[in-house]
Amino acid sequence: MRKLGLLGYPLGHSFSKKYYLDKFRKEEIRDIDYDLYAIADVRDFKHLYTDDERFYGFNVTIPHKQAIMPFLDELSAEAEAIQAVNCITVARRNGKPYLKGYNTDTVGFEESLKPLLKPQHHKALVFGNGGAAKAVFYVLQKLNIPYLVVSRTKEKGDLTYSELGGDVLREHQILINCSPVGTFPKVDEAPDIPYDFIGADHLLYDLIYNPEETLFLRRGRERGATTKNGFEMLVIQAEKNWEIWNNEQ
Repeated sequence: MRKLGLLGYPLGHSFSKKYYLDKFRKEEIRDIDYDLYAIADVRDFKHLYTDDERFYGFNVTIPHKQAIMPFLDELSAEAEAIQAVNCITVARRNGKPYLKGYNTDTVGFEESLKPLLKPQHHKALVFGNGGAAKAVFYVLQKLNIPYLVVSRTKEKGDLTYSELGGDVLREHQILINCSPVGTFPKVDEAPDIPYDFIGADHLLYDLIYNPEETLFLRRGRERGATTKNGFEMLVIQAEKNWEIWNNEQ
């Protein structure tokens, strides 16, 4: 039986495990297992694929998306640019493991965003500057959409939340939440922005998918904005992972 798995620490509820096991069952894909591997020390990763040659791929989540890179033999173009990995293939070359890292968050975000873009959506504000934001920056640059990063401190972004006013909101019609603010169970929280300046020309995208509609998205919807959560992004990147594991070895 071939093996796939998710690396991270800690690992609680996993979208990936449920998604792939459901996929295997629905599509009658046999002889492949997907499980969770909670490793606190990223150095323990090597033992998984060296001790068990049935592994042919991994997903990677926090806190290892960057720390795992020294263990890899090659990076895809987007993983190299972002300096973060969420998908790994394990091939065997001359009896030795050969690992390549990818970042499929870029595909997930781009393909879920593009159908929503309208002519007025020509500038973006990105809330948060952590690991999740790196794929967003990459895609916005690829799509030639200028953006400003909004963070709690000036050192981590172009603007602080306190500097956001009507002029900035009117000029930037795409608002993307890459911060964890609003994630379950803290569903009564939202990025601290002046929502009164949001209208029908705005597009609000939240990488969070639990809850399905964050307070950030609800406040935008109530003002007529187009809204999108992060669930489709996850599905698209999961399917891209599957394609990579099986076609790009």
